Amino acid sequence: MEIKIYGSGCKKCVKLAKNAQQAASELGVKAEIIKVEAIEEIAAAGIMSTPALAVNDQLKVKGRVASPAEIKEFLSEA
Repeated sequence: MEIKIYGSGCKKCVKLAKNAQQAASELGVKAEIIKVEAIEEIAAAGIMSTPALAVNDQLKVKGRVASPAEIKEFLSEA
């Protein structure tokens, strides 16, 4: 499973990455967390507000920090 965190590396982006790691760990899911920080790549993905999170290239959250519980739901659906 692939989880992408889109953002410049700000505090909210770091928190979203930690929440994603926690959610994957709690579910026992092997997930590769990829941080996408290049503005060109973020724009190419159609994201205008960060942080954003995608699971297996499906955008799930943008412009806010999702909780670990919310991310666990996304991972369970994938």
